[in-house]
Amino acid sequence: MEQEKQTLKQRIVQRALDEGFVMARVCRPDAVPKVADRLATFVAQGRHGQMGWMADRMHWRSDPAALWPEAKSILMLAESYAPDHDPLAVLEQPTRGAVSVYAQGRDYHDIVKKRLKRLARWMIEEAGGEVKVFVDTAPVPEKALGQAAGLGWQGKHTNLVSRDWGNWAFLGSVFTTLELDADPPEVDHCGSCRACLDVCPTDAFPGPYQLDARRCISYLTIEHKGPVDFALRPLLGNRIYGCDDCLAVCPWNKFAVAASDIRYLGVVGAPPLADLAVLDDAAFRTRFSGSPVKRIGRDRFVRNVLYAIGNSGDVKLAAVARTLCDDPDETVADAARWAVTQLGATGRE
Repeated sequence: MEQEKQTLKQRIVQRALDEGFVMARVCRPDAVPKVADRLATFVAQGRHGQMGWMADRMHWRSDPAALWPEAKSILMLAESYAPDHDPLAVLEQPTRGAVSVYAQGRDYHDIVKKRLKRLARWMIEEAGGEVKVFVDTAPVPEKALGQAAGLGWQGKHTNLVSRDWGNWAFLGSVFTTLELDADPPEVDHCGSCRACLDVCPTDAFPGPYQLDARRCISYLTIEHKGPVDFALRPLLGNRIYGCDDCLAVCPWNKFAVAASDIRYLGVVGAPPLADLAVLDDAAFRTRFSGSPVKRIGRDRFVRNVLYAIGNSGDVKLAAVARTLCDDPDETVADAARWAVTQLGATGRE
């Protein structure tokens, strides 16, 4: 019986690799007992910012077994989206927008979920049981489960890192009623390195393995609604959707593997800020159709673009910002006025 279980697990892992995942490992639903206290502390300190859903669903996010009590095993999977270029190079082009690597192509939720569903259907056909698949949108502590399953470890930047594929990977999970042998958890290999902590433009890490989302550029440009604090705006640079700094400098990326799907690679690129600032809602939706960028909406996106314009130092972009000083969205109008003021003080011909 044990041999049959191991053989089934090996076949499932191989099937996952055939689907395009770079790694697949197994853990138990109760394998992350420390998550509850860590999450409670994070929320109590207010470090989740406006992400109220983290507080609302703490009982599920703290205990995967509560999400689906019938599950006996969790198959954790990693899918590479490693860039084929230096993601920090765009920061040297201040009149262009820097978009996070993960949002350069098609929305990963759609791609990963389809792979997970194909894998899950195959598991049912081969071994029976019941399954549920999750990728990012459900209250699943994916990074903690990834470490418990042995995919990698949560680095000092709080993201999952692997000696096999670096830290450029999406995580997905298949909860199943099948009893599969669990893999040993991964241990921390960060050592004395603090490259990810030191590179953060906004000092969003109060300490190793701690993140204050309220200062994180990814949070500020994607999740945060309304105006960004004046002190933080200059630190955004030309980052208009997400931030890759802490991921990009991780030395374990020397083992990064190529993105598993060409659809992840750059269709968004580094567009001129002047072109992005003038997008109305319809044009924004058309331009970013199928992209993760679309989910933040035109107003928040243009707000980000205007902060980048204010940071560009290029006085010629002030004319674009002026056209938005009376935008119907007050946050956009505020960002436009700020950009004009910044360029008036620091602009160059």
